[in-house]
Amino acid sequence: MEITASMVKELREQTQAGMMDCKKALVEAEGDMAKAVDILREKGLSKAAKKAGRIAAEGLVALVVSDDHKVGAIVEVNSETDFVAKNEEFKTFVSEVANFTLKTKPADMDALKAAAFEEDKSLETVLNEKISKIGENMSIRRFAVEEQEKGAVVGYVHGAGKIAVLVNLASEASADQLQELGKDIAMQVASMNPKYISSDDVDADYIAHEKEILMAQAINENEEEAAKGKKKKPVEIIEKMVVGRLQKELKEVCLLEQVFVKNSDFTVGQVVKNVAKEVGNDISVVSIVRFEVGEGLEKKEENFAEEVAKQMGN
Repeated sequence: MEITASMVKELREQTQAGMMDCKKALVEAEGDMAKAVDILREKGLSKAAKKAGRIAAEGLVALVVSDDHKVGAIVEVNSETDFVAKNEEFKTFVSEVANFTLKTKPADMDALKAAAFEEDKSLETVLNEKISKIGENMSIRRFAVEEQEKGAVVGYVHGAGKIAVLVNLASEASADQLQELGKDIAMQVASMNPKYISSDDVDADYIAHEKEILMAQAINENEEEAAKGKKKKPVEIIEKMVVGRLQKELKEVCLLEQVFVKNSDFTVGQVVKNVAKEVGNDISVVSIVRFEVGEGLEKKEENFAEEVAKQMGN
């Protein structure tokens, strides 16, 4: 019997299992929808779908860089609890996903999940199998691939897999000459979490928004000072104050303007220039990627005893 796209769609809607899993189940069931549902349940894939409604905000980030330092991949894989995130099988899986991402360089998340990960199984299928085996929801949340033909991609993982950073450096210098600088910048990014590489990259909307807020703050301060009997500052003075405060803020959110954490006598931009002089080649920071586990996700507080009890109950 021919398995149509509409049949696969219907089974997916019923079970929330992966597209490939649904198609295989229908083939095995010779088009019998009820039997296909049973097949998915027997394989634990329908169970995986039930767990998908639970928030997965713990987990790990991992990265891998090619031997020639021309390509790097970074991934975040989430779990519901820190207990599972510390599981060796989970750690191994996250590492394998990072290596797989480096190898396949997928265009998007759908392509990554659909790619053959283990024999004839897609990554999505393997993920669902692990969800069923481990007993809680997991998700591959995001990934990034950085490539640099002239220069190097350098990575750094902080906090036992809680923060990972990739730095893309363009230069005629060798990859070896760029390693120390790349590592220092990656550590800076992990620590200070800059929003932009330089002030030239800051979008106009961000500047306008921040300027509006700073102006309102300065006007309120001026009114408060006047209420205390002090002389009001003229508008032009307030505007200069706002410009100064905005410049200070940009130094905090722009990587190259930030004070270098390893030596506060220099900014990161000055450090890059100094290394460029040492190696005799210009160096530019093309891009930075920083993943922190669970950022932006709602986290559920659970203690260790509850996590153990949860695992025992599944």
